[in-house]
Amino acid sequence: MILGSIIGDTVGSVYEFDNHKSVDFPLFDPECDFTDDSILTVAVAKWLVTDKKHTLEKLDECLVDFTRRYPDPMGSYGTGYWAWSRAKNRKPYNSWGNGSAMRVSAVGWAFNTLEETLEIAKRSAEITHNHPEGIKGAQATAAAIFLARTGKSKQEIKDYITATFGYDLTRTCNDIRPKYTFDGSCQGTVPEAMTAFFDSKDFESAIRLGVSLGGDTDTLCCITGGIAEAFYKTIPQEITDKILSIIPQEFKDTLGEFNK
Repeated sequence: MILGSIIGDTVGSVYEFDNHKSVDFPLFDPECDFTDDSILTVAVAKWLVTDKKHTLEKLDECLVDFTRRYPDPMGSYGTGYWAWSRAKNRKPYNSWGNGSAMRVSAVGWAFNTLEETLEIAKRSAEITHNHPEGIKGAQATAAAIFLARTGKSKQEIKDYITATFGYDLTRTCNDIRPKYTFDGSCQGTVPEAMTAFFDSKDFESAIRLGVSLGGDTDTLCCITGGIAEAFYKTIPQEITDKILSIIPQEFKDTLGEFNK
């Protein structure tokens, strides 16, 4: 669980500022590495493991702790988030950026009802991203993961996300790819990430399609990977082995605690 998000982030890391509009590329480039997306994904998982009441105070502690101990990831943190993490009196900064969606995947795995998933996804977002679009992006991503892991079809997931959040999911990757460029917003990343999942045939093809769209590829593929893992249930062993050779032991320990 949630390894799919970290894989997507790591695979996409080298293409964020050098987009590759094709599905044909080495899955793990020699230069790829986890980014702030993975760090904060693990921080949210740590929050869910260590605080059964899921308080904002503990979420603040986990996010800031991980950020301070991993201060210089590949690609760096967003400027708004970095300033928030260093402030003495931290307050939400009304962001609609895709950071709320990229760190939420653990929420999609952690609860038994869609209602609770949506509520905790909202909480996970609004500590920083309290703009309606920032909250919506986190909720939509967590909901897609919840629906995927509980056996819903792609069409059922698409119908729910469209009806509930209003995202345009009528396009295909081939429709999006030619003109899509970097977009750091939830509303300009989450629908595209979901489309890569909907067009895929397995976990790896979802990640490859996500990269092929371009844009903010580490975050886009982090979102895609989280949903694809939940839907396809398995990740090829060679991909799992590779990502486990890249991420820190602390990440692996937190994932182990979360998966219990």
